[in-house]
Amino acid sequence: MKVVALDYGSARTGVAVSDETGTLARPVGVVRHVRRPAGMAELIATIGGLEPERVVVGLPLTLRGEHGAQAVETLEFVQELTARCPVPVDTYDERFTTTLAASGGRPDEDAVAAAHLLQGYLTRLAG
Repeated sequence: MKVVALDYGSARTGVAVSDETGTLARPVGVVRHVRRPAGMAELIATIGGLEPERVVVGLPLTLRGEHGAQAVETLEFVQELTARCPVPVDTYDERFTTTLAASGGRPDEDAVAAAHLLQGYLTRLAG
């Protein structure tokens, strides 16, 4: 199953996609300001162009597994996305993915973070 993952941020949202078998994840890029109409339109077009069967959005739970302010904002985004997206949208615990991505010093760390969370999601599905 081909899956698109999103590492949501109000300014930048990282995008990653799996291969057709749902085994490997790779970063795709970043969409800016997805809560604005133009940003959401770009995101929907990006998702459509990748032709996934599912979209997964990283849910930034606190270290204790609770919903903090960022998780609440992310869930609001997920509701907006679900209303516009032609495929099912899930959430996945993304704790530590941005930290892992940032450790590489890459300029596209949001997309790399999305790839990390997607790889975790795919591993969970396979397990």
